[in-house]
Amino acid sequence: MATKDLPTKYDPRAVENGRYQKWLNAGLFKPSGDKKAKPYSIVLPPPNVTGKLHLGHAWDTALQDMLVRYKRMEGYDTLWVPGMDHAGIATQAKVEARLREQGISRYDLGREKFVEQVWDWKDEYAATIHKQWAKLGLSMDYSRERFTLDEGLSKAVRKVFVDLYNKGLIYRGEYIINWDPQARTALSDIEVIHKDDKGAFYHVKYPFTDGTTYEGKDYIEIATTRPETMFGDVAVAVHPSDERYKELVGKHIKVPLVDREIPIIADEYVDPEFGTGMVKITPAHDPNDFLVGNRHNLKRINTMNEDATLNENAGKYNGMDRFDARKAIVQDLQDGGWMLKIDPIVHSVGHSERTGVQVEARLSTQWFVKMKPLAEQALNHQKTDDKVTFWPSRFEDTYEQWMNNVHDWVISRQLWWGHRIPAWYNKQTGETYVGMEAPKDEENWTQDPDVLDTWFSSGLWPMTTMGWPDTDNPDFKRYFPTDDLVTGYDIIFFWVSRMIFESVEFTGKRPFKNVLMHGLMRDNQGRKMSKSLGNGIDPMDVIDKYGVDAMRWFLANGSTPGQDVRYDTTKLDAAWNFINKIWNASRYVIMNLGDMEKPVLPDKANWNLADRWILSRLNQTVADVHRLFDKFEFGEVGRALYNFIWNDLCDWYIEMTKEVLNGDDEAAKKNTQNVLGYVLDQTLRLMHPLMPFVTEELWQDMPHEGESIMVADYPVVHDDFDDAKAETDMGRLIELITAVRNIRGEANAPMSSAVELLIKTNNPELKTLFETNRDFVDRFCHPSDLQIGPDVVAPKLAMSAIISDAEVYIPLAELINLDDEVARLEKEVANLQNEVTRSEKKLGNERFVANAPEAVVAEERSKQADWQQKLTAATSRLAEVKASRN
Repeated sequence: MATKDLPTKYDPRAVENGRYQKWLNAGLFKPSGDKKAKPYSIVLPPPNVTGKLHLGHAWDTALQDMLVRYKRMEGYDTLWVPGMDHAGIATQAKVEARLREQGISRYDLGREKFVEQVWDWKDEYAATIHKQWAKLGLSMDYSRERFTLDEGLSKAVRKVFVDLYNKGLIYRGEYIINWDPQARTALSDIEVIHKDDKGAFYHVKYPFTDGTTYEGKDYIEIATTRPETMFGDVAVAVHPSDERYKELVGKHIKVPLVDREIPIIADEYVDPEFGTGMVKITPAHDPNDFLVGNRHNLKRINTMNEDATLNENAGKYNGMDRFDARKAIVQDLQDGGWMLKIDPIVHSVGHSERTGVQVEARLSTQWFVKMKPLAEQALNHQKTDDKVTFWPSRFEDTYEQWMNNVHDWVISRQLWWGHRIPAWYNKQTGETYVGMEAPKDEENWTQDPDVLDTWFSSGLWPMTTMGWPDTDNPDFKRYFPTDDLVTGYDIIFFWVSRMIFESVEFTGKRPFKNVLMHGLMRDNQGRKMSKSLGNGIDPMDVIDKYGVDAMRWFLANGSTPGQDVRYDTTKLDAAWNFINKIWNASRYVIMNLGDMEKPVLPDKANWNLADRWILSRLNQTVADVHRLFDKFEFGEVGRALYNFIWNDLCDWYIEMTKEVLNGDDEAAKKNTQNVLGYVLDQTLRLMHPLMPFVTEELWQDMPHEGESIMVADYPVVHDDFDDAKAETDMGRLIELITAVRNIRGEANAPMSSAVELLIKTNNPELKTLFETNRDFVDRFCHPSDLQIGPDVVAPKLAMSAIISDAEVYIPLAELINLDDEVARLEKEVANLQNEVTRSEKKLGNERFVANAPEAVVAEERSKQADWQQKLTAATSRLAEVKASRN
């Protein structure tokens, strides 16, 4: 029995304090080791070691924990692998920002010392993240925790690089890439965020060099948004079919401010309908111009340094910041008579996802992954039985569209923090060597200074956390492929796609069976949470105020696959209130269980109507929860549980047990105690994945077997619990009680005052039902006199209600205003008429009757008959009251 008296109010701090450590100490987060059990595995999307976890992390990890706890209780041999990501550019940017506050740069420290600083940062923030994981109640196996720079993972990364290189799928070349001038590194396309910035079209004269004129002018007009790149201009292009400029092709013009001639060329890249139909070609600073330059064998002139200052090719602007140089160049163009006009615009400009600075398109030598063959292989794999299933399915289209149009992936980063590229260059011959280890005569070789894109290593996460490339590793053999991945839809391109094509390439298998895409966490106005808006929410603050179970309940109930969630404190208040309701209901049950060792259901013959009904409702809830959990419908799981607990269990069954528990029939009392205890035990188990702390606390105070609710069996469906008649009969009782309560409420007649209750019915089964369950009718309706039957005469001055197959009257002559009663009945008749009309239209729809399941059509016909019976009775009663009034 209970080891302590439960407080009258739920206190999350008292409930949660020390519980997580008890679970850890007992080793309950580790796999069961039962080789007969079916394995189930999840890998945690590794958070970046750049700071604290935010509410989006809390949502993501809470959903995973719900799945793992659910599967663990179902008897699966579960493994949830935690870990963190070194997050190359993001973490380096954070550490460099901290150093700048101290007046230090990474170059002052040197590579080795700087990397030591980053490791210190990692240890500091990893400790914080561990505390947050614990506070969130995440049941991960810490003995298997990994970090993307672990030696085992680093070895796997090198193997993948070397193998892809040897297959010709990794190459090094000079291309236009996205460049972050603050972090001084290349970026992939998906690491660039486009934002609207204020800018201008600068219309500049480019004069002919040989006296040519066009439309009476000795120059052509070129519009640019970036005059600071004009020193890299090597041509002006027009479309080959543009009749306006055919005679100009082959002519030469001069680049303003520098004494350099460039040709006018023809290329199909140019859109003759856009602007003047003339485009300056700057191959070192624009990806499209780069391709044009390749086709015409044009020179590439880079005008910018790594830090976005202009270089020696920019003449007198050498050394100036790009934006300062733009202002100076514009002024000089105006002073020299080169500027025709300036048109202010707002245009979309790429910014670094990590540092926020404006990205430069820059010519650079980088390492690339040849994506087309890998993407095709992954897409073909999606046509097999081993495909990854996306939830919701529309995200598979998103994935496939991107993979069908993917560009080669620039994987080198000019950083010091990350996986060093396993390539060496011979100091004497210039030869390139790529291998797992450095060449033997290291003194003649220099390793590439760059590191790999973070996503290169995190794309291997499901494989490497299970021990790959050691395919004989027990974890890899048992738990790979993993089962479910839970992540946000915003990283399909960054991460999900990379895990799929890398896994298919190196294991021939999918990395996970299902991927559940959830949305973004937004504030109550629907805005994305961000530092700039100051609307971010720390999940630890939420837990301190409401408790982790309330937060998890809010996150689960706000969860519709693929949809965003709005943070709402009113819903958190409601979550706390719901837990408090569970707490007090459990407190009542525990106090009334007597000295039983554990609840054991009595023989079915001894179940009363309320017992049969609650066990049938419990059974339906169990079936619904299993079905919805397996479809990742966490919000619907929550709604099913809420309706059962609040409505069925608390509002009705527990109230009905009081009549028996306070009675003198000891046998009936014992039966009720066991049913009550069984239902609460099963309810707490159902709730545990969503609310682990409070369910464990309450379960430990119940008579039970086993160490923890976490490893107790999850409820299953029992076919013999289904009882349609009990549900119908109880529904009729509840309808009667609700009708009487409503009448009392409208008449302001308190439950403490006995009232005469008349029930007119021609249904003998209904009469028997109400008479057989007279104890319930007495308790909830408190009649001074009860009459049931077909001969009941409706009093002239009585309040009434229409229920299925019956009319309910309560004579309250002194309280009744006949005008008000007529108005109320008119409203009821109108509502019932609407229901009848709606149902008639539905059943009159031939497509509905022909295509809907037979049971659905039958249910609709039953509803129509019920509405029609109620409408007839209500209309008749309205006529009676009107006659009484007259």
